[in-house]
Amino acid sequence: MLDAALISQPWYQSLNRSQWNILLAANLGWLFDGFELYALFLTVGPAMRSLLDPSQYPQIPAYIGTVVAITLLGWGIGGIVGGLLADYIGRKRTMVFAILAYSVTTGLTAISFDWISFALLRFLVGIAIGSEWATGSSMMAELWPDHARGRGAGLMQCGIGIGFFLASLVWLYVGALGPNSWRYLYLIGILPALLTLWIRVSIPESAKWEQADARRRAALARQRSGTILPPEEHALTRFTAADLFATAEIRRRTIVALLLSLTTTLAWWGVSSWLPPYTAALAAKANLPAQQWAAYAGMAYNFGGIVGYICLGFLADWIGRRPTAMIYFAMAFVMTPVLFLWTEDLNLLLLVAAINAFFTLGQYSWLPIWLPELFPTRSRGTGIAFVFNAPRFIAFLGPLFAGTLIVQFGGYGKAAMIFACIYVLGFIAAPFLPETKGKPLPEEA
Repeated sequence: MLDAALISQPWYQSLNRSQWNILLAANLGWLFDGFELYALFLTVGPAMRSLLDPSQYPQIPAYIGTVVAITLLGWGIGGIVGGLLADYIGRKRTMVFAILAYSVTTGLTAISFDWISFALLRFLVGIAIGSEWATGSSMMAELWPDHARGRGAGLMQCGIGIGFFLASLVWLYVGALGPNSWRYLYLIGILPALLTLWIRVSIPESAKWEQADARRRAALARQRSGTILPPEEHALTRFTAADLFATAEIRRRTIVALLLSLTTTLAWWGVSSWLPPYTAALAAKANLPAQQWAAYAGMAYNFGGIVGYICLGFLADWIGRRPTAMIYFAMAFVMTPVLFLWTEDLNLLLLVAAINAFFTLGQYSWLPIWLPELFPTRSRGTGIAFVFNAPRFIAFLGPLFAGTLIVQFGGYGKAAMIFACIYVLGFIAAPFLPETKGKPLPEEA
């Protein structure tokens, strides 16, 4: 229960400077993740036209799908590795390594010399981007108070939408600089490395992780000395990935959360990542500047996503995690055909894209809010990273199939609706996770 002092004051007044710094660091880390990722969506078309032979241009959607899929596969691998590192070497250290890695690999993408080198570098960027999210989510959950955790996670998660928006804004100007403009956008992606200097001096390590790590080390030392450990200490010595399936309750949570994560991830990557080329195609048909309208659509979509991220956090603290997730899944299913089947007027498309993004992109906030509340501290980084990233090993097929379906159907609408049906799975699975609104983080399970 919250004490009377917390109830009587606005939620934000209960936070100290360190907690606000954690939010800023996690938000900026995720913001730059978003910039690097959306830079790919905005530039992959021009990059393929630059790196492919003109005879291959009719197959550009298939090449785009392949590159996006490879990036997503790298994200899945890096995300799981990053979660393990966060549990074993610390949240803060893993975050610094991840930001440095994706800054360097994004910059190197600017010197790609063919589509294969471009795809390989994007794979490395994906690994680095995936490694960052679990650390920020763990730190936010462990350092923010129970009554404000949903709001904090929503404010953290909106960083990726801001990054998407900034990439679209920068591309609006950089995209006009000629056939090599896509290379310039990747060079700008080196800048996030500077953030690590501030993180090293301004952000504390999670005290909950330090305590769990100390208990783990003590239990391992006792085990090596030949001591027979009681069950609660033996649990500390398990490999954190195995810990996710060691007990019936954590195993059930892991499996159900995986279904929800698969819904969010597969649907978004298979549908919404095609908005820029879809808009560009409509603009070209209307004899309007394609790249400019793609940037406009990206800005509108990501503005809606930013609002959706934040609102999900506040809703989750108000009406609960479970009903909020179900509302977002249902509305994402409804808004997908509105965007890709029934909207061809470009001005109306900008409005519809923003509304669609509120639910399709904004729904990602359930992950940093709900997932940390399902796993104990000793394996929290591994748990949320596994659930967030494992679906990418399936979802990376989404852009591949979507690109093929778009070519076969000769348009985006039918392909979008096929993938939108996955939202039904999330709506059905959500009630099977426990409601955790306002409850303390689990320390042992």
